[in-house]
Amino acid sequence: MKLHGKALVAAMCVGQIGNLLPHVAVPAIMAQHLMPEWHLSATEAGMMASSFAFGYMVAVPVLTTLTDRIDARRILFAGSALSGLATLAFGFLADDLSAVIWWTLAGIGFAGAYMPGLKALTDRLEPGDSSRSVTLYTSSFSFGVGISFLVAQLAADLLGWRYAFVMTAFGPILMIAACLMMAPHHPPPTQSRLTDFSPVFRNRAALGYIFGYGAHCFELYGIRTWIVGFWTFVAAQNAGSAIPGPIAVSVMFTILAMPSSILGNELAIRFGRHRAIGLVMAGSALAAVLIALFAGQSAWLLLGLILVYAFTVNADSGALTSGMTLSADPNFRGATMALHSTVGFGLSALGAWGVGVAIDTAGGPASTSGWVAGFGLLALGIAFGPLALLWSRGRAKP
Repeated sequence: MKLHGKALVAAMCVGQIGNLLPHVAVPAIMAQHLMPEWHLSATEAGMMASSFAFGYMVAVPVLTTLTDRIDARRILFAGSALSGLATLAFGFLADDLSAVIWWTLAGIGFAGAYMPGLKALTDRLEPGDSSRSVTLYTSSFSFGVGISFLVAQLAADLLGWRYAFVMTAFGPILMIAACLMMAPHHPPPTQSRLTDFSPVFRNRAALGYIFGYGAHCFELYGIRTWIVGFWTFVAAQNAGSAIPGPIAVSVMFTILAMPSSILGNELAIRFGRHRAIGLVMAGSALAAVLIALFAGQSAWLLLGLILVYAFTVNADSGALTSGMTLSADPNFRGATMALHSTVGFGLSALGAWGVGVAIDTAGGPASTSGWVAGFGLLALGIAFGPLALLWSRGRAKP
């Protein structure tokens, strides 16, 4: 049986959730397990967490552009397998010196899974089906990350931190199964060089979404890396209070992203992508500033702000990625997706590490001032998104 239409979209969403099971295993257990065990500073921990995004950034230009030449499902299959194997190796072999190597390899595997997966999906859809299907695929990203937070933290708390990686490593099997049920696709011949992004740089419409996505990823990966650490700080400040723990808060934060991304794309379709994305980004910067201002205050106030932030951080994701795919030249869609991911995950790595540096510089993860600096940096990062869209206005598709 070969997958088509809605069945294909559903299978790709389920497969992506499986591929995402290892995705935040390091950030999920970093503050409560890895930092104390390996005596890491926030800067060192941020660098370790960002190595996943770094590996992704290094590999994605070649792997995603390659989908303009060969069937994307072949790259998707190999990337999913590497991601699972590297995560399993982390669980069995990682120490404070080798952790960065294994997590970088996991990121390289995911580089062969996420955007090649999107290309495998869009190659098999009719053009009119793409916007909402792309948004469902990208929004399932956040659902998968929420499950990753939950499984990794529960496994680490109940069985030890190595089991967080052993258990999540089996998730990519779901995408491997989806690959085996896809019909073949033969991309049309292309004359461009493998890593030639010049046609993409000439497409100013797509570049606006790509640079906006970079600002989004800086903020998103920064908060995903540090949400457990922040709420661990909040819980310590409110010892004895009946407040949700870090597991509950991190899962709520990421699960809210799925409906928020879908709703954000629907608003973009109705009111225009640039207008909707710009308003969402401005609201996200404001939410980060408010969290910074009230970082040492009531846990319940902070929980409310965090849940608002969970919505605003993710509401632009689907609209940015579907805007990029709609603006891309069909002959260079793989290259456009590759640049989209390279910029996005490059700034993801910078966000995870940069927030750690800001926290350490301003007093450390046990201080209010450290978290004020961290959230202030996130607000500054997302503020560049509307500027990118403004720059591309007039040539971008609505």
